[in-house]
Amino acid sequence: MSNRPPAVAGADGAPAPGAGEQRLNRGFSFRSAFSLAFADVSPIVALYAIFTLGLFTAGPAFFWAFPIVLAGQLLIALVFGEMASRWPFAGSVYQWARHVRGASWGWAAAWAYAWGLTIALSTLAYGASGFLLEALGVEAPSRTQTAGTALAILAIGSLANMIGRKVLKVMVIASILCEIAGSLGLSAYLLLFHRVNPVSVLFDGFGTQGAGSWLGGPMLIAIAFVGWSFVGFESAGSIAEEVENPERNVPKAIILALLAVAALVMFSSVAIILSIPDLGRVMAEQTGDPVTYTLTSHLGEAVGRPLLLMFVIGFVSSFLAVQAAVSRCLWGSARDHALPGSRRLARLAGPERLPVNAIALTALVAGVLILVAGSELYGVLVNFTTMGFQISFAIPVVGALIARLRGTWRPGAFSLGRWGTPVTLLAALWAIAQTVNIAWPRASMGQEWYLRWSMVLTTGVLTAVGAVVFLAVRSRMREPLAERLAAASDIAAVPGQASPVAAGPSVAGEPAQP
Repeated sequence: MSNRPPAVAGADGAPAPGAGEQRLNRGFSFRSAFSLAFADVSPIVALYAIFTLGLFTAGPAFFWAFPIVLAGQLLIALVFGEMASRWPFAGSVYQWARHVRGASWGWAAAWAYAWGLTIALSTLAYGASGFLLEALGVEAPSRTQTAGTALAILAIGSLANMIGRKVLKVMVIASILCEIAGSLGLSAYLLLFHRVNPVSVLFDGFGTQGAGSWLGGPMLIAIAFVGWSFVGFESAGSIAEEVENPERNVPKAIILALLAVAALVMFSSVAIILSIPDLGRVMAEQTGDPVTYTLTSHLGEAVGRPLLLMFVIGFVSSFLAVQAAVSRCLWGSARDHALPGSRRLARLAGPERLPVNAIALTALVAGVLILVAGSELYGVLVNFTTMGFQISFAIPVVGALIARLRGTWRPGAFSLGRWGTPVTLLAALWAIAQTVNIAWPRASMGQEWYLRWSMVLTTGVLTAVGAVVFLAVRSRMREPLAERLAAASDIAAVPGQASPVAAGPSVAGEPAQP
């Protein structure tokens, strides 16, 4: 779907539809796409980042937020699978929203997605640096030490993403094996030999509801927290152009990655809850880290360093996958001239033709954010991470629902059939409800008013800035890629006319080479 007439060559010399389209090289199999999405979610990060918040907010019964959020996110994953099958192009939510509803919808999804993931890059690098320094025996590291280590992790990770797909695949798969062995092995060991609490505690809120309703208060907050755990599965769609047979492999990777991570996270969560020593005291004091406390209590202090290294591996693998996803979103947007500096951001470099400029931009912005880590501004920005994901999820899902209700939806190789419309409707309702739930200002987010309203404030500011940027680039945005490729095919069908696609990929602003 396009909001504009067919594009022509722009002032910056970019090719018009039919003049040659740059495409990313194939280099990922189904296993690679699944691994990337699995690493993006990262069971270790997904659980460790929210376990303490969920436990202290809603008691051990916060566990039931996991299946609730999983059900909602699975609906979104199914809709994403259908859209990835129709439009297997670099950029996931940007491409899906752009093709199903037009330029403004796609741009809004890309803007929220890019900011949410780039902020996440800084938090992942910063979190990994803290665990790494502690594992190395650095006691009470200074802010300078932590930030310096985070910048080093950022630089090394970005370089790995720039070198080539083989390096990324090896690092992601190796880290996944460590994560699975660590998470699954430790959890099984705890359940078999160190369970100290009855299963009934999984239904106990430990008085967290106060004078109000537990379901209407603490549980809704827990659902908002758990929303962070089950995002990232869409990253398989960000690398769709690089996946073999993407129309079938990418939808499977999106859905299976979500289910695999969810199963591992919920199993680990149950194991930890049932193994927490003196659970009543932990809930009463609500201090410290229940995960580390549980593991060291049962396994001794010797488990500390391996545990910290496992956290480092989890955070770094998630970093690599997140950066791969957001860089493809930026590159796909730049290919459509949807960003300032599109000509540079759309360039591909190296023997594997990777979007190194887009990767470098994410590293630069994340590096600046690391330098302000620990400040009040950083705390406000970090709160937008989950919000950015939810907004970028809601936009294409609602767009798909509108297309179905108008009768303009056409299925791809992966289709939900007659269940498509009800699933898309439920997914849209869930996406909207969860977005409101996450944004809702609550005292649990901090005493300062700007922390409670941080989701609304950051969304408002970024929306205002984004509107200005969008108006600046809108006039030179190109048609959706699917329409340009269709136009290229039509030209190729004319006798004596060479196919612009067959001529090989080109760099924006440069002619394709024969």
